[in-house]
Amino acid sequence: MSDLAEITRIRATEPGRIARLWAERRRRPLVADDGRMLLVAADHPARGALGVRGNPTAMASRSDLLDRLVTALRRPGVDGVLGTPDVLDDLLLLGALDDKVAIGSMNRGGLQGAAFELDDRFTAYTAAELAARGIDGGKMLTRICLSDPGSLATIEASAHAVTDLATHGLMAMVEPFLSVVEDGRVRNLLDPDSTIASIAVASGLGASSAHTWLKLPVVDDLERVMDATTLPTLLLGGDPQGDAQDTYAAWSDALRLPSVSGLVVGRALLYPPDGDVAAAVDIASGLVHGGGS
Repeated sequence: MSDLAEITRIRATEPGRIARLWAERRRRPLVADDGRMLLVAADHPARGALGVRGNPTAMASRSDLLDRLVTALRRPGVDGVLGTPDVLDDLLLLGALDDKVAIGSMNRGGLQGAAFELDDRFTAYTAAELAARGIDGGKMLTRICLSDPGSLATIEASAHAVTDLATHGLMAMVEPFLSVVEDGRVRNLLDPDSTIASIAVASGLGASSAHTWLKLPVVDDLERVMDATTLPTLLLGGDPQGDAQDTYAAWSDALRLPSVSGLVVGRALLYPPDGDVAAAVDIASGLVHGGGS
């Protein structure tokens, strides 16, 4: 990317420009006129999760990731992006965030594969910083392991974040899972009953639910699962596996449910099997905002 050197130069010699550009950013309403939302997710690298479809370093190149993100954000129907401060600041410097929703990822401390992976500490954005930058909301990963006493700290931190975001009138995007540790690795439970239990816990976090949204996986018996909440929900893509057409079909079915308000997808759109980011994003956009099949 030819602009990469310029981004580094600005960071080194004019760091104050980043704050000025956030203040000048042209914003839009959080939700489109149709009440739906398509966000591209790019907060995986900060948790050490660089792999896609068996390639452990697929997301390692920042220039390549930014190229893919800019391509996605330029497509019609893409409402915005979810990312950590480094990624969102890069996109801001590239002029890619005007008229887009920007959601800041807040807790990236539970590094993938680490002995402390379930310690999802808040290591990135704070609610106060999101408000100061004019960023539209904050997202928190909230994994709940019933055999790990440390999960209580994650739940408490998420509750404080929901409260703080609501105080500032910002979206609180909670991504809950019931999780277990098997052979030293964390596994999220993706059966319907476990997902329903995670929804129940996440929905009650914080002093106000007025600005709370959920970020949930596509699981079996999704109609029953989504009956567990009235909170607006965005469905996540996860690490893509299998045929992309099967993934699109699952999204299409899920988006028919009334409490599903859209998608927040990263790797499945940014790293499609055929490499055509624009085409993958256009399919997702059609499914979310109409015109898709």
